[in-house]
Amino acid sequence: MAEIQNMIVAITGASGAIYGIKLLQVLRKCGVQTHLVISKAGRLTIEHETEHSFDEVVQMADHYYHNNDISVCLASGSCKMSGMIIAPCTVKSLAEIACGISSSLISRSADVMLKERRKLVLLVRETPLHLGHIQNMERVTQMGAIVMPTVVTLYIKPASIEEMLEHQVGRVLDLFGIESGLVRHWKGLGDSSKS
Repeated sequence: MAEIQNMIVAITGASGAIYGIKLLQVLRKCGVQTHLVISKAGRLTIEHETEHSFDEVVQMADHYYHNNDISVCLASGSCKMSGMIIAPCTVKSLAEIACGISSSLISRSADVMLKERRKLVLLVRETPLHLGHIQNMERVTQMGAIVMPTVVTLYIKPASIEEMLEHQVGRVLDLFGIESGLVRHWKGLGDSSKS
């Protein structure tokens, strides 16, 4: 596997902006250059749900782009990106990607990842789901994206919300072959050969 050098991180307006923020922090520690795009609703969610300001989050990335600027490099397949993570991903963004609608830099960048056969991971944040959501998840999966809803992992017996966040972020980065040191991989309940 080629070394991961740069990653697009997008934050949309679903609850869970902290996932995108944590990804930026961990990717920096892992030496991966980040290219950040935040939707208008994503900015509101950052300021409502987290202790971080919009400007602080922008400073966590190596590069920042306005979501309405489709003239930047991320909108072209000739821009060599290792992959893209939308964290969190709204069902609106999911629907646009599923239908090939490029109304913003986020949806256009996702479309580029798919057409160039690069890895696209969508941390979809919605519950409960109706049939349209499920069908859109099926469509993007068939197109090559990975749908990874934000779920709590209980087998690690997390002691804090921070631990849950770190585990999920580590699992996302596992998909790209990036070793973050955050994941406690399941080793089973014991060696059955000794029973």
